[in-house]
Amino acid sequence: MPIPEFTAMAKRPAARKSAAKPGKRTPERPVRRHAARKAQTVRRGKQPAAAPPGAGGASQSASVRPTAGGPAASASATQSRKILAPPPPNRRLQIFATDPGSSRRLKTAFLNTATAEVPWETAPDSRSLLQPGPVGEYLEVVDVDPASGVAYEPVDLNHPFLLAQDGLPPSEGNPQFHQQMVYAVAMQTIRHFEQALGRRVLWAPRRIAQGQPVSADSASVAQTAAREAYVRRLRISPHGLRQANAYYSPQKAALLFGYFPAGDGSRRLVFTSLSHDIIAHETTHALLDGLHRRYQEPTNRDVLAFHEAFADIVAIFQHFTFPELLRFQIEQAHGDLRKGKLLAELAQEFGHTLGRTDALRSAIGTPPSPGDYAAATEPHDLGTVLVSAVFDAFLAIYARRVEDLLRIASGGSGILGAGALHPDLVGRLADEATRAARHVLTICIRALDYMPPVDPTFPEYLRALITADSDLVANDRYGYRVAFLEAFGNRGIIPNELHTLSVGSLRWQTLDEAAQPTGLGNFIRKEINISGDVQSDRYQSYLAARVNARKLHDWLDKELQPGIARALGLDRELAGPDKPDGYVGRRDCNGRPRFEVHSVRPARRSSPDGDIRTDIIAVITQHRDVTDDAGAVYTFRGGCTLVLDRREGMPPIRYSITKPVYSVADAKRVRNYQQTGLGLDLNALYFEDSQSEPFALLHSKF
Repeated sequence: MPIPEFTAMAKRPAARKSAAKPGKRTPERPVRRHAARKAQTVRRGKQPAAAPPGAGGASQSASVRPTAGGPAASASATQSRKILAPPPPNRRLQIFATDPGSSRRLKTAFLNTATAEVPWETAPDSRSLLQPGPVGEYLEVVDVDPASGVAYEPVDLNHPFLLAQDGLPPSEGNPQFHQQMVYAVAMQTIRHFEQALGRRVLWAPRRIAQGQPVSADSASVAQTAAREAYVRRLRISPHGLRQANAYYSPQKAALLFGYFPAGDGSRRLVFTSLSHDIIAHETTHALLDGLHRRYQEPTNRDVLAFHEAFADIVAIFQHFTFPELLRFQIEQAHGDLRKGKLLAELAQEFGHTLGRTDALRSAIGTPPSPGDYAAATEPHDLGTVLVSAVFDAFLAIYARRVEDLLRIASGGSGILGAGALHPDLVGRLADEATRAARHVLTICIRALDYMPPVDPTFPEYLRALITADSDLVANDRYGYRVAFLEAFGNRGIIPNELHTLSVGSLRWQTLDEAAQPTGLGNFIRKEINISGDVQSDRYQSYLAARVNARKLHDWLDKELQPGIARALGLDRELAGPDKPDGYVGRRDCNGRPRFEVHSVRPARRSSPDGDIRTDIIAVITQHRDVTDDAGAVYTFRGGCTLVLDRREGMPPIRYSITKPVYSVADAKRVRNYQQTGLGLDLNALYFEDSQSEPFALLHSKF
């Protein structure tokens, strides 16, 4: 009997006159009619009626009624249906797994070609959104070499030949592959952020002067008044600099990659746009800037180091998405990832070219010491302490996940014998390493939603890590949170305000019921738009975030009482005659200090138990003028990050991560740090001219 699903898609031949005599039916007709009736029944979502017990074939046939119009109408209905082919979920593109230097060594040459799976960008009509460049929804690769005035032809990743073979093969001498490489790694990094945060990522808006024209990609009228413009795409220039440098430019909303002579006596050039680690690092700077714009301001020694360290963390853990490289390192290290340099080191070719004996930076350094955090002063050295602490936690988690495999493979001792590991064991160890690395990277990114809006520190990041994981994963089966606590503590990264050190004490605390604004729960459930998930339109997500921010600001401005505002780190007190007013020109019509709601965004997350939760992340800041002992006036910022819970019967503010704007001690601490000369901003860190690009990483200095 014909398969009904296939019958619905079959193209029937033109009707022919039957050669049978009148009154007789050909053998095929009853079968066709039966198949058509059955297919129609299946399409309506009904199953053919079962015959009663003991009934014969005649009763079964009688229970199926012919459709109106007869067999011809039924056949026409079946031909109106087809299976819709969905667009592919991923686009596969070849890249260098590390950098081109590994392809010039026989030992690693065959491991250095990896295939990155990046989102298939689709237009509303299901066509591919990607244009030559590549130019998509998030990125636009514009390959112009300003030093030589050459514009390279853009690669078309939709060309049938490139689609059939996962893009261009890795090549140092093909500028179109350079374009493919930066696009693939940047999109892979974006995907990791969206999966962890549970929403579309947005680039930092471009600040514009009052009345300045806005580009065509921006909504001109409303945004000109707001003095900021929506940035749809981050521009990437694979050959934008002729120097040993690569950086993220907030002013240009762009990533600029340089190239320079290798310095080994040959004419060989080194391209930073071919280093997976440098591309992921710079893309992370842009993504972090879109989440926390105030993390550019140096208020303590951890701020600049955090930007660098977090970008390194993302780049390192993306190494574990390359299976061949991971399996090779496990084989070479005999299962001990502490010996896997290819996985734990960053920008090896770049470091070697600059005269180093090792990579630019590494997550595996000196053995941990409680004095590491206090001893480091230079931002990159201090950042290495944080990277090493996170990697130490990962190694401990990996060891716990594979201890049963090692016992089985070693006959119970847990110590592997000499000789090569069995390929099946290598595969299982690689699976566990990939899973642990993915979990750690997700926790590290998700923790950004649990950080204060200004003045971040490493101990606060530890608390954010613990809270972000505790908030979603109730059963910490493999001890992720304890591993983070131990690794950070071993390097001296401990919150000074706590008298006890445990997973429970490190978790951010919920506000008391008396400190919860009355009516806030009903407001966020009814008024806040949470439609901006990872599948929504990014521009609509941006507009929704702005509307949400305005609604929350207006509600808080009306309902927030001074006492509750103080619990949120905000100041809503009226000016007094006996104290200096730090809010001159920044008070509302009622005389209360103004505040700013930077963003209100959804965060959709799924727990291992299948519980899907949609939280709301609100970032609020406030600033005041402070006069120091010398009579100089400076600006001090504070505020809070609110994790809002939409569930009925739950406190609306689950967490309030605050930096009190009214704190006298914090204001003095920030001023002292800035006056000592250690409070360099990102401009002064890399350039003598403080007006230069803030994220311009001159790696040759480090």
